[in-house]
Amino acid sequence: MKNHHCMVWGTAGDIGDRGKGVIVVTREEARVREAAEMIRASRFLIAFTGAGASTESGLPDFRSPGGLWRDQNPVLVASSWGLQRYPERFFAFYRTRLSKMRGAQPNRVHSILATWERQGLLRGVITQNVDGLHQKAGSRNVVELHGALGRAHCDACGRQHPASRLEERGIPRCACGGLVRPSVVLFGERLPTDAWDKAVYLTRRADVFLVVGSSLTVAPANLLPRMAAKVGRLVICNRDPTPLDPLAHVVLRGTAGDVLEEIDRLLRHFRLL
Repeated sequence: MKNHHCMVWGTAGDIGDRGKGVIVVTREEARVREAAEMIRASRFLIAFTGAGASTESGLPDFRSPGGLWRDQNPVLVASSWGLQRYPERFFAFYRTRLSKMRGAQPNRVHSILATWERQGLLRGVITQNVDGLHQKAGSRNVVELHGALGRAHCDACGRQHPASRLEERGIPRCACGGLVRPSVVLFGERLPTDAWDKAVYLTRRADVFLVVGSSLTVAPANLLPRMAAKVGRLVICNRDPTPLDPLAHVVLRGTAGDVLEEIDRLLRHFRLL
């Protein structure tokens, strides 16, 4: 056998039914099946999503060769310091993000997770994303760790403003004179207390914690998978290796949409058995 990454997967019934000998699958396929079986048996499944969950919707991630940081300095365009010192560059960057987000629609990842929640399989989504696509797909229990680009507020007095203010020409300002900024967590800022507390609560209850499309390099969000690995089973699905792969019970390498679609196919197959 030339493919040394293959293993036997199947039962005597499978072999007899097909009449073609053993069923041979790759190790990656076996890992996907293992993850699907964990999810099927879970009592409190939580999904944790990153930028890779939204790339199929046409929204770039941050750190890939074509990502948002390819030709941008995040300190200048996505930090509280940059907001105050270089507001023109800051708002130009976020106007570009808003224009891309405006036409974005949920993809396979968002739809599958929303379906699992409706079926009672998934208890909640903790997301690092600010695009609102989980809610647009129908997910109800979503914790937005880093806020939402669809909201805006005054950096000085906290007054809420429509997100359309962010697309005005020039520098948007509140009646108090403060800058009207997107309601997202910028570099140098703390995560919203309510969102963090709820995320910790869900993570500590999770018997299976499914990471989808996250590099797991951003703190403190990446503390949640570490926590999850201590109390339950951690499954990581990401295109590239992450620093937390050694803590995972199963690591699935591939695009988020492809891997979740295969897990969902197996779950539907299990229900027919």
